[in-house]
Formats: sequence, structure tokens, C-alpha cells
Amino acid sequence: MIELRDVSKRYGDVEVLHPTTLRLGRGVSVLLGPSGSGKSTILRLLTGLATPSSGEVCLWGQTVSPGTIGSLRRRLGYVIQEGGLFPHLTAADNVALAARYFGWDEGRVNARLVELCALTHLPADVLARYPAQLSGGQRQRVGLMRALMPGPELLLLDEPLGALDPMIRAELRADLLEIVRRLGQTVVLVTHDLAEAAFFADRVVLLRDGGVVQQGTMADLVERPADPFVTRFIGAQSGPFVPGARPEGAR
Repeated sequence: MIELRDVSKRYGDVEVLHPTTLRLGRGVSVLLGPSGSGKSTILRLLTGLATPSSGEVCLWGQTVSPGTIGSLRRRLGYVIQEGGLFPHLTAADNVALAARYFGWDEGRVNARLVELCALTHLPADVLARYPAQLSGGQRQRVGLMRALMPGPELLLLDEPLGALDPMIRAELRADLLEIVRRLGQTVVLVTHDLAEAAFFADRVVLLRDGGVVQQGTMADLVERPADPFVTRFIGAQSGPFVPGARPEGAR
């Protein structure tokens, strides 16, 4: 489904992603690593918001290019850091942006809004508010609703829980996993947080300085580190977690 074929990305003289070959399939794939490791760059390449300096990015067997990205984006949902809501639009109008762009009638839009409020546990009266009137957790739920609005086949999440306080973060994390499970959604999630990766991931790709260090299950990284950096990265993260553990009833 998702393939990077010897893909690199440069900005001027700086190579932020070294030539990388990567294949990701169904389930939840987590791109994990410290700041500047290339995680968000890969997500931007998948959405067509960045173009590779070399190599080829493919989704569903199609090369991501100016000629194909319009049709491919209809199959993508993208949640950027801190929600990325437009401040001059209400929550409802933020959520409905893609659907209206794709020509949905208002009846279909409103019916989908009701479905998504139920799915994300967002009170319907919140939809009339502007982003500045929403809590951090509400903004994240609205950003998730916007990504899910067209029923995407692939959901891309860039640090979706990074700016929330711990209690809200834990609540939204559990809700997000439940949504992913219920929809059978294929997800690529970017995070620097090891516990978050352990909570969500079917497969982890650990990056450093624009390159892949190791990929596999969380247990693979913990029990069979491919590089001393893997052990250092895991050891530097505080807080207990069980490698590869999932909440009861998870996949």
C-alpha cells in the first residue's frame, strides 16, 4: 500500500531524509524518533505536500506526483500537529472542508457530522464554536473528524496528542485507538513518545538523523536492538510500559 523507493529529501544543502526504502501495509505503523529524525518529512511526502529530491513515493501502486495527488488525496486523511484548524471557520466548517470541496450536498455533510460526533465523543453543540473557543482536546477531536470526514483508506497522524495535558492525552489516546479498531483503519502515526508508540503500533519504524535505524514490533526493538542507538533511545524515555503491550481487547 505504502512504499518509498530510495527516497531522499533535501532543503538547500541539508538532506533531511537520506535515501530510504520503506514498505508499510495495513494496521498501525508508527514512525518513531527524536526531533529532526525525518518522521514528519515522510508524512509530508506521502501527502504530496513535499516532493522527493530523489526516488519515488507510491500509494496503492501509484506514484505520488502532481498528476496523481488530486485523486490520491481523496483516499487520505491527514491530522497535522495541534489540529491545524482554520481560526475563522467554525468547528463544523473545518470538518466539512474536504467534503464540500468534493461536492457533497449539505444533507450528506450534516449526516456525516452527526456520525463523526458520535464516533469521536464530541458534543454536537461544540460544532458551532470557533477554534479559539475550544479546549485542546476538543480541537484535536475536530482535527480528527476533519481527517475522517471523507472516509479515507489511509489515515496519517502527525504527533496528534503532543500538545495535550496528561489526562486529556490519555483519554483521547484510548478513544483514538478505539476509533482505529472500529473502522479497521490503516494508519501511519508520527511520534517521539515511546509509550505512545507501544500503545498504538503494529509495526514501529525508528528513525535517527534522516534514516531508518530499525523496524519491527516494539518487542523487536526492546529485545533485539539493531544498533546501540535503539537501546539508548528506549532507555532515555521515562515511564513504565510493557513492550508491544495493548489495552485489553485491542488487536
